[in-house]
Amino acid sequence: MTRKRTLQRWNTEDAAELYGIRNWGAGYFDVAETGDVVIRPFGNKNSVGVSIPQVIEGMRQRGLDMPVLLRVENILDSQISLLHKSFRKAITSLGYNGEYRGVFPIKVNQQQQVIETIAKFGSRYHHGLEVGSKAELFAAMSQLRDKEACLICNGYKDEEFIDLGLFITRMGYKCFFVVEMPRELDLIIQRAKHMGVRPYIGMRAKLASKANGHWTDSGGDRSTFGLTATQIVDAVDTLREKDMLDCFRLLHYHLGSQVSNIRDIRKAVMEASRMYAGLVKEGATMGYLDLGGGLAVDYDGSRTNYISSRNYSLDEYCSDVVEAVMATLDESGAPHPHIITESGRATVAYYSLLLFNVLDVSRIESGDEKDLPEVAEDAPEATRNMLQALQGMTLRNLQESYNDAIYYRDEIRQQFLHGKVSLRERTVADRIFWTMIKRIAQEKTRAPHPPKDLAEIDLALADIYYGNFSVFQSLPDSWAIGQMFPVMPVHRLDECPTRQAILSDITCDSDGRIQTFIAPHGVKNTLDVHPLKEGEEYYLAVFLVGAYQETLGDLHNLLGDTNVVSIRVNEDGTYEFVREIPGDSVADVLSYVEYDPRRIVEDLRKLAENAVQEGHITPTERFALMQAFEDGMRGYTYYER
Repeated sequence: MTRKRTLQRWNTEDAAELYGIRNWGAGYFDVAETGDVVIRPFGNKNSVGVSIPQVIEGMRQRGLDMPVLLRVENILDSQISLLHKSFRKAITSLGYNGEYRGVFPIKVNQQQQVIETIAKFGSRYHHGLEVGSKAELFAAMSQLRDKEACLICNGYKDEEFIDLGLFITRMGYKCFFVVEMPRELDLIIQRAKHMGVRPYIGMRAKLASKANGHWTDSGGDRSTFGLTATQIVDAVDTLREKDMLDCFRLLHYHLGSQVSNIRDIRKAVMEASRMYAGLVKEGATMGYLDLGGGLAVDYDGSRTNYISSRNYSLDEYCSDVVEAVMATLDESGAPHPHIITESGRATVAYYSLLLFNVLDVSRIESGDEKDLPEVAEDAPEATRNMLQALQGMTLRNLQESYNDAIYYRDEIRQQFLHGKVSLRERTVADRIFWTMIKRIAQEKTRAPHPPKDLAEIDLALADIYYGNFSVFQSLPDSWAIGQMFPVMPVHRLDECPTRQAILSDITCDSDGRIQTFIAPHGVKNTLDVHPLKEGEEYYLAVFLVGAYQETLGDLHNLLGDTNVVSIRVNEDGTYEFVREIPGDSVADVLSYVEYDPRRIVEDLRKLAENAVQEGHITPTERFALMQAFEDGMRGYTYYER
């Protein structure tokens, strides 16, 4: 039951419900009685909690400005553990004979600190890595130490790529070459014979099964990568002819990155298992079935098959996967393979959150009818008619009043355009218009069936809160594909949020905004926020941003990487800053787009010297000017207080 939101009765339970933090937070985030959002890194409601505002204060004391990407190492540890424990529980309860081997796809988050942490925490579970390029292969080679873990090589592979993988195989690692295109197999065979190495070979299958969502083209007959059933059988014949059929050890497919419906997952697993059984009958050694990615993140907490959610739990996912593989292979008499999943999004999404401060706010100038300016008798007719429409508004004529407001507002603007209405007269009409819109928005909440045309009226009245961040750099999926992320204030949650807002970043681009937010019963176009207080910072956070966002970010307006802080929470509730990575400086981002910062400073020096010679500034002022230039080059690309 939805709580009644009033200033007198509001409490932190209302805040938790309003922002849905206990639905999408997976137990890692909650609202404390103090009104702060707390991090519970062990995923237990009764476990220790660390206040995010306290962490922010620690950052400020250490000289770190907003925005900051905050990483919580324990959450990454917990997610890896949960994945393996859930699969082990399913394997044990169902009597499955194979083992589970997780791998992390480096493309999901390629940052060195992330891969290093995954390799460290995953070693006790033989958690491996997946790569799709030579650069990613080098990154994996530098971190992977466990020879029981799997190293999956996807993507296009040239001779150098294959030679590197063969060297790793010779060193005793399980490095699988997954054939994506038919001609890759000949090159793998050729290089393996040249180097005298028996490779681990896998095949990526194009399944008929597909999933809904942004990444639906990852599966199906027309998927970009992979082999058809005919091509896989041809590959079997080639390997048999070359006396290398024993090297065929793995079958792989990829259904998509965020598969929301468990039925799609189960259908694909059954199809792949049937294909796997057929390859065993063909004489291939096999032993590994790689189900690719797809384990979804419930970004909106609705637990549905909506694109930003999933209609299954982790335990259900693991049980369905193991059961589907087991049932299909038992029917054919084939041995149970080791199951591999490339769960990247679900592994790292919870681990990172973007923190930023609000710099300013823009509000619609509307008020109560008693605050309206006097309307003179000789005022434009459209203005007088609009005022009459406002005074005659009732619950029954909301649609008619809305139509009148739009009509008269447009008429006034046309007259202003042609010089028939003065600027001050237009201002009076605008204030009446927005007062009408505000009252319509209030009245429609009382209507049992509000008109459809009024559905977006709250968005028109919303404040614009200007956040110190860049959507394009830190939340590219929000801009590019409409991905929803949980957003909420991280403090003052013991106060009732009385304002509705959309969020704008500090880029010079109208697309740099967020105006779709998670609501208790769906999605809404505004975020509940608190009014800003003079002299106090207001902090918001975007959660679940650990997957893809850091890798895909771009330099829109030359706003670079944010500061990054990693913390580790101890069991007694204390925490430590384990790593701090400074965000890009102005000089850094200029160098990324081929400028030479030293040359820029030299050019500015010449300009300043010319100004001295021309008498515009003194030599002393030139010195101060150059100091400012050089300090600016070293400065953060974001707004600094």
